[in-house]
Amino acid sequence: MANSEGDGKEPMNEQAVANIYGAMRNDMNQIYSKITELEMEASEHSLVINAITPLDPSRKCYRMVGGVLVERTIKEVLPAVQRNKEGLEEVIARLYEALEKKRKDITEFEAKYKIRITKGDSAMKDASGKKEGNAQGVLVGPAASD
Repeated sequence: MANSEGDGKEPMNEQAVANIYGAMRNDMNQIYSKITELEMEASEHSLVINAITPLDPSRKCYRMVGGVLVERTIKEVLPAVQRNKEGLEEVIARLYEALEKKRKDITEFEAKYKIRITKGDSAMKDASGKKEGNAQGVLVGPAASD
């Protein structure tokens, strides 16, 4: 990757740094998105577990397996749903670890290339009251055309 190159000279131009940085941020956002999706699934599993736990274990229960609705008993379905929930929680934990590593990589990349992020919403609110802003840092990203 680009940050393994020597610190003595900077062979990368600003556009390449911005592209790499954007890709890293995109990866982090994808991890966030997947974590959210899996947490919703784990939550649904919890709802099912809480709903069927107090019921009679010999009662009929329907479960979707590979797109096919299968009739089983609660006694058969409950352990499978609990295992699936535990598996989801393990995957979520690994994704949180990957997210933390990606966050650290981005922080190191920002420090190496002296990248500063401006907050789009707050900058717009601050700029709305002023005709001209004062430039005190480096802006990475598309510039506003106001």
